[in-house]
Amino acid sequence: MIVRLIGIFLLLLNTVEAEELALGASKADAQATVGCLFPMGGRGGIYGQDSVTGIKLAFEHLKKQPLPYPPIRVLVSDSSSKASKAARQVRNFVRKDGVRFICGVVNSAIALQVAEVAEEEKVFFIGTDHASSKLTRGKVRDYYFRVSNNAEQSMQAAAIYIKKKFARGPRAQPLKLAYIGPDYDYGYQAWKDLRARLDAEGVNYQVETVLWPKLYEPDYSAYLRALVDKKVDLVVNALWGGDLVAFIQQANQTTLFEHARFANFDTGGNYEVLSALGEDMPEGLILSSRHHNNWPQTDYNTWFVERFHALTGRYPSYAAEGAYAGILAISEALRVAGPEASDQALRDALSSLHLKLPEDPEGFISFMNPLNHQLQQVIAIGETVPDQRFLPARMMLGNWMIYHPQLSNQPE
Repeated sequence: MIVRLIGIFLLLLNTVEAEELALGASKADAQATVGCLFPMGGRGGIYGQDSVTGIKLAFEHLKKQPLPYPPIRVLVSDSSSKASKAARQVRNFVRKDGVRFICGVVNSAIALQVAEVAEEEKVFFIGTDHASSKLTRGKVRDYYFRVSNNAEQSMQAAAIYIKKKFARGPRAQPLKLAYIGPDYDYGYQAWKDLRARLDAEGVNYQVETVLWPKLYEPDYSAYLRALVDKKVDLVVNALWGGDLVAFIQQANQTTLFEHARFANFDTGGNYEVLSALGEDMPEGLILSSRHHNNWPQTDYNTWFVERFHALTGRYPSYAAEGAYAGILAISEALRVAGPEASDQALRDALSSLHLKLPEDPEGFISFMNPLNHQLQQVIAIGETVPDQRFLPARMMLGNWMIYHPQLSNQPE
């Protein structure tokens, strides 16, 4: 009986340890505390694990810089991809740990709720992964800043790409388009953003079908039959993570990729997807991501990817660079404004942020748009091509088309 009780105690202790992790400066030395929320287990656990390594790499990078950055402490908690838990964790971070910054959150629906709580608690929420454009649209949120590109930016580049690759004159038959996205805010916003940009670019298209599978859908057979039956020219897919992996695996058993081009312009080129599919990833899919391991081919990106691999034995998903950017953004704001700065001074520092990141090509530095608190970044769209330099992925992206923010009317 005693042995059993000890076993239960150790199990509970390990569970707590798995959910709570402290990184960076000690509690005594820290001049600011950051609370990060990521899923650490289950289907989205890779995002949390990669984010933790991204945070460690951010601290490594900051130590090498000649400028003095205030020491910060980062507390990572497992959100379990649950909105109610994440909201409760934000309040605990603020009231128990005295955090001034919240960072992370993978799911856009959860991020929307976390943003509301952050505004109530008057703490800055640095979004590192979720991509719904709703958070950076309309009235600007005083305490919200996002450091990875959102779906609106991805779909702006997507519309220009479609216009270039699939352009059809007004007298020709319109491009037959199908869309399939997750049945929640991110999927809805991505579809709205894509249509708005296609219309703005004057693309001649016709929507044949729109499909909304639920998040974590195990069986896409009905959706695949609907897509195959429509005989569309282009399928735009907004699924992500394990859902996209499952969709492509199941689509391989159909004729979908034989009669239609397939694109996922926001998350499809994530290394998590490329590695999970391995030899099952078809050639010629049109994909993009918020960070690429093989683009840009700069010393900075090479260091980030290789150092991540040295620490973990695997290559990073885009979540790693998102978390890395979040810690750099917070550190830079604290350096500029000072650890004791007012909220307005920190807001001004974040609003004028310029941040050199691994995903930035030569000659470009990511910068914050002060009007909506959305970081502006270069977006690279490519096609899957055979490439075994980043095993277990057997396909990486190539045949790149590159789009700059604000000036993305013409790709490089």
